[in-house]
Amino acid sequence: MADLQDLKEITGAADAALAATEERKPVVDDQGRSYATGKRKDAVARVWVKPGSGKVTVNGRDQEVYFARPTLRLIVNQPFQVAGRENQYDVIATVKGGGLSGQAGAVKHGISKALQLAEPELRGALKAAGFLTRDSRVVERKKYGKAKARRSFQFSKR
Repeated sequence: MADLQDLKEITGAADAALAATEERKPVVDDQGRSYATGKRKDAVARVWVKPGSGKVTVNGRDQEVYFARPTLRLIVNQPFQVAGRENQYDVIATVKGGGLSGQAGAVKHGISKALQLAEPELRGALKAAGFLTRDSRVVERKKYGKAKARRSFQFSKR
């Protein structure tokens, strides 16, 4: 009898998981764009993704101009490679705060979230790659009585 109850619970959980995936619908505005906010360190990126030719614009400039280092452009384009959607979406992003590396990570996070909203079936691939998780590491604050956050002043016996 207990085995039958366990089986019902397992199938009920599987049905609920299947229903949850079926319920996800694309979240798109009247202009065909999906919006998401990406964050990393102190950088915050507002990202709009819409079907297009693969053009990425950051703060009104092309990504080759804004992110001059190839590694930063690679970071920004990772979600499209994982999802298999290279050159299928245009991206418009505005980024504030932090440095270039943090801003690239914030744009990547925003693109991943917006892609997942535009095409819910991509969620599994993006989540498995770890792109939907916000990298919560931030600079630790300086404490009084210390030279930096943790480094003490040089000790002198005499």
